[in-house]
Amino acid sequence: MSDRREAVERMVAVDRAARGLSGDFLEAGARLRQRNNFRLALARYCHDMAGEAPVAWPIFKMFDQLHRYVASYMLIHNYYAWLHEKGPPPTLTALQKVTGTSERQTAGFVAAMKAGGFVVAETDPADRRVKWLKPAPAMVEEIGRSVRLFVRAADEIEDRQPALSDLLGEPDRLGELLHQSAAFVLQKGTLIHDFPRVLHFAGRDCGYSLLAAVIGAHYAAAVSGAPDALPLTLRSLAQRFQVSRAHVGNLLEEAAQSGWFSIGDGGRLIEVSDGLVAEFEQWACWQIVHYDSLMALLARKAS
Repeated sequence: MSDRREAVERMVAVDRAARGLSGDFLEAGARLRQRNNFRLALARYCHDMAGEAPVAWPIFKMFDQLHRYVASYMLIHNYYAWLHEKGPPPTLTALQKVTGTSERQTAGFVAAMKAGGFVVAETDPADRRVKWLKPAPAMVEEIGRSVRLFVRAADEIEDRQPALSDLLGEPDRLGELLHQSAAFVLQKGTLIHDFPRVLHFAGRDCGYSLLAAVIGAHYAAAVSGAPDALPLTLRSLAQRFQVSRAHVGNLLEEAAQSGWFSIGDGGRLIEVSDGLVAEFEQWACWQIVHYDSLMALLARKAS
């Protein structure tokens, strides 16, 4: 391991206990990182996260940006908390309290989701003036795509049969998992803010998916059996993520200037920093441990 990667390892490991993460959680993540097939499973995660959207509507534009993702994530949480645990009614007012953005921004985003058929407004039979926000299965599936793929990575690493991720093909079960995850976030805070570069990309339209494509291209060259790299040209990335070539170009230029990675002619990954790879792998460890532990609880409940 290079000195640069060791420095990043120390950076991302500081003072976890102060954030309320248990020793068991941290130890599980450290063990996971050492598994022989961890990077192969993560390569498949990256390949599928960076793949084409399942529908023609601009899903990446609407969901693949942190603030809009959080609004959707909390909308799903509110609905399933109300549905299964007698939480408060999942109204727009309730959502505006937990999104972290302005009430106007949240209302505008919800209106766009209604127009796209991703959110359904249902009338409260006890008070017809009150509207409940119900996430459509397509929203749950898209917001839960990374979740399902991380659980699938855990299935692969553990050689688990039957695979727990198969249970997440049912939107209501995936919605319940997202609800439990959001309850953790509301209590202990997000996991992503410990990883500044991952957070940087997640804050930009299609940024996280682009990062997954780049890390996937790195694994394609470095990990035996990894899926082939997806094309990284401006044209192919813009088409796949449903954004402009100029936007993709800005993201790639920012990454190159920061020394994170560089892409050459023909969309070829020239280099990626050890620090970025180490940070992404640590982030992935935490995500897998978080979702897999919640999934184990749901699987026991389902059985």
